[in-house]
This record gives sequence, C-alpha cells and structure tokens, in this order.
Amino acid sequence: MTYYDALNYIHSINWRGSKLGLSRTVELLGLIGNPQDDLKFIHVAGTNGKGSTCAMLANILQKAGYTTGLYTSPFLYRFNERMQINGECISDEELAEITEYVKEYAESMKDLPTEFELVTAIGFEYFKRHNCDIIVLEVGLGGLLDSTNVIQTPVCEVITAIDIDHIEQLGNSIANIAAAKAGIIKKNKPCVFYGYNETAKRVIKEKCNEMQTELYVAKPGSSEGYELGLRGVYQHKNADLVLKVIEVLRKNGFVISEENIKEGLATVKFPGRFEKLLEAPTFIVDGGHNPHGIKGTMDSLEFYYPDKKIHFIIGMMADKDVKGALEIILPKAADFIAVTPDNPRAMKCDILADMICDMGGNAVAAGSVGAGVTLALKNAKEDDVVCAIGSLYSYAEIKNLFMHGSFGKKYILQEP
Repeated sequence: MTYYDALNYIHSINWRGSKLGLSRTVELLGLIGNPQDDLKFIHVAGTNGKGSTCAMLANILQKAGYTTGLYTSPFLYRFNERMQINGECISDEELAEITEYVKEYAESMKDLPTEFELVTAIGFEYFKRHNCDIIVLEVGLGGLLDSTNVIQTPVCEVITAIDIDHIEQLGNSIANIAAAKAGIIKKNKPCVFYGYNETAKRVIKEKCNEMQTELYVAKPGSSEGYELGLRGVYQHKNADLVLKVIEVLRKNGFVISEENIKEGLATVKFPGRFEKLLEAPTFIVDGGHNPHGIKGTMDSLEFYYPDKKIHFIIGMMADKDVKGALEIILPKAADFIAVTPDNPRAMKCDILADMICDMGGNAVAAGSVGAGVTLALKNAKEDDVVCAIGSLYSYAEIKNLFMHGSFGKKYILQEP
C-alpha cells in the first residue's frame, strides 16, 4: 500500500459518516492487540481551544524530555498532521504501513468502523510502536461516546471552553454539552477545567464527585507573565488552563521545569488560530466557527487593530449557529466576501451573502475560497486588514494560494 492508497482507503465511502459509540473502536483495537493499554494519555475535550491547548501541552512535555505523541483533528494542510511525535508528523511510509496493517482487521468486522475510528486505531498503533511516554489526545466529538474514550490509562482529563455547538449530537444546552464532555472523566483520575462557565463547572464537578476524583480549575491571569508563540488574546486563557494541567502533572510524577514551561509556551506553533499570513495588507486566518470562538477572534482583532474596520472572507458550515456568529462580527466589519468551503456541510455562499445583507451588512458572494481570497487581495489597500473566518476547512486552500499563488511581490508569506 502506498501513501495515496492509504489516504484513499481512509477517506473511502465505506468509512464516511459519524456514528457515536465505542463498540466498533473497542472491537478494532482488540483485534490489533489494544496498543492504547500500554500508553499514558492526557485526554482533552471541550468546545473551543482544544487544538491550541493540546499543542501547548505537547510542546512543553517535549521540552521536558518526554517522547510526546499528539493526536488532533481535523488536519488543516496535510493528513499526517493528525498524529505527531515530538512535533514531527507521521511519515508517508509509516502511515501507509500501519494503515495496511489495520485494514486487514477492520475489514473483518461486521459493523465497519467509521473513518475517525479507523484513524484513531492507526494513531494508537503508531504511538505504541514508538514507545511514547505520554500522548496528548484530542477528543473528536463530544466525549462520552467519542472513540478516543476507550482509553483506560489517562494521567488526567482536560476540559477546555464549553459553549453551544454540535447540538444534534450533544444537545442544545450548556448543561447537556458539558455532561457529554465530562464523559471522559475516569475514576480517581484528576480533571482540569478551563472555567468561566458556572453551569458547565457545576456539571463537571458533579461528574468528578461521582467518579471520586478531584477537579482543578484554571486560575485566570496565571499566564500573563509568559510569552506565547500563538497570537490571539484568547490564547492566554488556554495557557492558564495549560499551567494548571502542568501543576497536576507535576503532582503525578512528571518532571517539568519552569524553563521547560517558558520555552514550550514561547515556541509553540499551531496553524489557523489567528495566524498572520501576510503584511501589506495584513491578512489573518482564524478557525473560529461558532459564537464563542468567533468572539475570541473579534476580541483579538479589536486588541491588535483597534482603529480599523475589517474586511472579512467568510465561509461557514450550514449546521453552525451562523446568525449568532454574524451578530458578533457585523459591528467590526467593513464588508464581507462570502465563500463556500470545500465540504458537503458548507453553507452556499449566495445564501450566506443574502443572510449578511438581510442583517444589515455589505456582502458579495465569490464562490470558492480561492475566488474569495483573490477578490479580497485585489480590492485591499496596503494598510487594510483582511480576516478569513468561519471554518478551518478553508485553511488549506488559503495557505496554498499564498504559497503558490501569483499575487505580486508585495504579498509575502509571513510566519505566525
């Protein structure tokens, strides 16, 4: 099996769809020898901030000398991003090899695993083969019934910011969503929560009491003296959470110095989170896709560019709270270019543009993400600010345009 054979197999029609539940994952992992049982995990659930929190934790642990695995989703630019060890993505060759190994067992099952379940099994096998000391494991959807929740060996559980999202699967209230996220909490394993939401905190505390474990809550402002490698004012709240997790890890025998923490926070990279791609005009891409996440983006725009109206390129999934997101963006927006991300769940750009206009905004529909970026850069002046927002599914196309497009000499890719 080649790398492209592996990707085609993973993404094939037989694996598509999302079915909550653990039975298929349990069966598949059992067939390949339960590699997860020989690993230690930091299990991370939440609505927003999971990816950034995972990236910070993994980088600090790597700086402390631990062989550190990182499992995240979705990928932004290349599939291999989803499983990394010490900051290096799985190689094409090893992804192909492990996929071929897991495929034999997956195809023997009567109830075929979903794509995410298959990828999770591949990730666990990869981390086991490399004898990782610790895995920072991001939940895919929810918590209780997510396929990552088969693990029995977490060092601790981490729950990031909670807000309304994925209501069809998780419920339409903060309490219901918090309960789903709290499903990752294991007996006698400490849980660390982001805080800021008393309803969510109460639900999580009740679950901790039930599981006879201690709840730790991040201390606001504890990261203020640290330099962060990730831009966005919301990242300091994620860093507050990370610092509390490090405190818990130290109590559980991990040796992590203050210098490891400083270096890990300062050098962490994670694409698509208030990432600046260009100067003149300033071009920001941010993966905010629900009201809570988008508010963080808008707070960051206000902090960095307080006197500017922002030109937005926006594409969103139709199953998100699009109206709620737009209500947050509109006061800061000069205008919008609506696009349709390459995803079957995407809202069509003409429908999105009409919605923006009906709410009092100024919007045009551009079609594809590429067309939207091209139009924005054609119209923008050198001192303007353009922000692409609404979906991480737009990121790869945007990054490709900047790396390989021909926008003229003034458009120079900037590191975040």
